[in-house]
Amino acid sequence: MPFYNCDRCPSYCCSYPRIQVEASDLVRLAKHFGVSYGAARKKFVRRGEEPNELILRHTPDEIYGTACQFLDRTTRRCTVYEARPSICRTYPGDGRCGYYDFLSFERRAQGDPEHVPSTYNHPASSAADTSDPADE
Repeated sequence: MPFYNCDRCPSYCCSYPRIQVEASDLVRLAKHFGVSYGAARKKFVRRGEEPNELILRHTPDEIYGTACQFLDRTTRRCTVYEARPSICRTYPGDGRCGYYDFLSFERRAQGDPEHVPSTYNHPASSAADTSDPADE
């Protein structure tokens, strides 16, 4: 039984800077959007830190600074849920979600069941991922 409730979270997992994507994930995203594999690769991912690593692009986010481009900023839910990458399908695995534990603690401490603690310190420049196309 999981020790978290994704419906009560503002999608912290979508703020992870390295949301890894496999080729099968790109095939699924390409089919979902009706585009070619190459177009999906160019539009949705960029190169990661590790050799051959592809990660989802981020866009600005009010709570976390940046988050996955597929996160709806109003509902805080995935806009490609049925086509989401494998890593998103299995997160957080069989264990606990550390952010949910933190979120639950903060909500109790603030006495506000809807409180959303920000991890974004609002730096002068945005860290949104818009450069380094994966197909270069």
